[in-house]
Amino acid sequence: MKSYRVLVTGSRNWQTIGTVRGALDEILGSLPDDQPLVVVHGDCPTGADIMAKTWALTRFTPVCTDDYERVTEEAHPAAWHVHGRAAGPIRNKAMIDKGADVCLAFVRNGSRGASHTARLAEEAGIPVRRWTA
Repeated sequence: MKSYRVLVTGSRNWQTIGTVRGALDEILGSLPDDQPLVVVHGDCPTGADIMAKTWALTRFTPVCTDDYERVTEEAHPAAWHVHGRAAGPIRNKAMIDKGADVCLAFVRNGSRGASHTARLAEEAGIPVRRWTA
């Protein structure tokens, strides 16, 4: 079965972990039991990205070697040392280009990066769900 891809974008200073977990729990609960879920994120060490990554890494642990990991994470770190200030937008576009079934945007204080990713997702025809703080 094809994996369901959730792109998570969010402010570096997003603080409400329960909102991120709740949104991901809701999506996982809506999928068939055998459908894998991939959580795509920008690999920021703070905010919504780390919350989504932690959720994905701790959500399911295979019981034996025959089990597959139903929930996985796909990190897309920005190459700041290579692209400088353009690294964030370049990374955001790369995540969109890989495709997603839905984009979850957790925007605090008008975060430019998260807002940019959500706009790119909409332009690509990816449904976007937004939370603001």
